[in-house]
Amino acid sequence: MFRIESEQEEDGRWIAEVPALPGVLAYGQTKADASAKVQALALRVITDRLDHGEPLPREIADVFKAA
Repeated sequence: MFRIESEQEEDGRWIAEVPALPGVLAYGQTKADASAKVQALALRVITDRLDHGEPLPREIADVFKAA
């Protein structure tokens, strides 16, 4: 499970990020909007890492195990 951190910017927008995935951050008009966008981005980043054989963050590294 990934932790999402969010805060409201001075201009009123919300920013959310997933600290376990550097660079995964998204803006939204509301906290919920920013959270939804960052979750979708995190899934795309994880998929890209799997597609390219890159290591996964330790939080989910053991999700898949060969039988």
